[in-house]
Order: sequence, then structure tokens, then C-alpha cells
Amino acid sequence: MASRPDSGTIRTGIGGWTFEPWDESFYPPKLAKKKQLEHASRKLTAIEVNGTYYSSQKPETFAKWASEVPEGFVFSLKASRYCTNRKVLAEAGPSIEKFLGRGIAELGPHLGPILWQFMATKKFDPEDFEAFLTLLPKTLDGRPLRHVVEPRHESFCTPAFIDLLAKYGVAAVCADHQDYPMFADVTADFVYARLQKGTDETPTCYPAAEIDGWAGRFKTYAAGGVPDDLPLIAPDRKTDQKPRDVFAFFITGGKVNAPEGAQVMQRAVDA
Repeated sequence: MASRPDSGTIRTGIGGWTFEPWDESFYPPKLAKKKQLEHASRKLTAIEVNGTYYSSQKPETFAKWASEVPEGFVFSLKASRYCTNRKVLAEAGPSIEKFLGRGIAELGPHLGPILWQFMATKKFDPEDFEAFLTLLPKTLDGRPLRHVVEPRHESFCTPAFIDLLAKYGVAAVCADHQDYPMFADVTADFVYARLQKGTDETPTCYPAAEIDGWAGRFKTYAAGGVPDDLPLIAPDRKTDQKPRDVFAFFITGGKVNAPEGAQVMQRAVDA
């Protein structure tokens, strides 16, 4: 992982670790299913867990995951859909408490950012969205929490949204997607990217030139800067020049080759 005194740590990964095509393209032959996380966590530096969006896990499950991965590896958890798929976000308090209280603290130092994803039809309501942000706790069992939101409606493309995130130290997903907006503005002490334009026909998920381009951007973010080739929602807003951790996931498009893309990206940012 890229981590220098003047730079944050850059971690690259994929969504989940169970996907049938990976049995041939990523995992060693005849590797037992129960050994897949152990293997994946030693080839990658982070994994985004999508299953927590649909159903809850037991504390023992999170503890088991934590016991199987090496030091420095982190899980990003997608928060329960019951927290975000609602008309009034200000009323999400009980659902948020329920999600956070279902054992995720068992991950300990392996708990990375929590991703709060919204439906593509959810529009920006400044007052209601700020009420939602106030519900996100800064710590869990004494451990600092990092929150990242993923709105997917163009109404969020306003400086008012960026200002709200900065006020509460919450990041927005920098989404490289065909349809959803990209939020490349820095609003927290970390940056969270989801690279979703890969193809199964590309052995590295993304073409080599694009991987190099994103690697350069991630290095800029990690060093405290903002890439000059990404569109900003609030271009006139000033940000502090300080090291930031970066999390980058190859998601959705090109899933078959996502593990290879993440490994190539990790080598590029570590170089």
C-alpha cells in the first residue's frame, strides 16, 4: 500500500469475494470456498461488502472475517437499504442505530468507510439531507467512523451539497459511471472512488492507460491535492493541503477481471 510521511494510504479492491467466474480467473484451482476471503485479502488491500445492504450479519460473522485477513486490510460496508431508501431521511435514526449495532464493531481496525447509497430517484433536499448527516455518529465503541454517501441524482450536483458534506466531514463517492454523477470534490479526510466502467473483454478491467490515469489522480488525492482533470461541483471552494487516505474499488462493469484490475492499480499507486 502506498503510504509515505507526506501521503495518505491508498487501498484498492473489489466488491465482495464470492463470484463464480473468479473461481477460475482469480482463485487457485480447487481452493475451498471458506478459504477465498483469506486468499483475496492477501492479494488486495480492501473489499467493499454489498451483502450488508440487503441483510444483516451476526457479530460472529464479522469477527470471523476480521480473523481471516491480514493487518492493514479493511472492509468497506454498504449500509442497510432501510437507512437510505426512505422518503424522509431525517427519520432514519432507528435504522441507522440498528445497522451500526449489529456487530460491525467486531471488525475492529479492519472496519473501513461505511457507504450510504441512495436510490437514483432520490433528489437533494438540503434540510432533510443535513438532518440525515447529523444522525451519522463519529465513533463506534470508541473507534472513529468514516462515512461516505453515494447520491445518484443530478440534483445533488450543487455547491450546497458539497458544503454540507464538508461541514460534517463526510465524503461523497467519486463515481466513474456511465449515468451517475461524479463527485470529485474533497470534503473529508479520505477519498472514496468506485470505478464502474470496466469491461469483461479487458484483462485488467480498465485499459492500462486509464489505470495509470486514475493511479495518478489517487496519488494526488493522497498527497493532499485535487486532480486537475476531474470536474468539480464546487471548483472555487478551497481545501486543506493535507494527506488523505484513498479507497478505490473496481465495481460492476468488468467484474470478471476486477481482481486483476485492483492488483494492477495497487502496483501503480505503490510505484
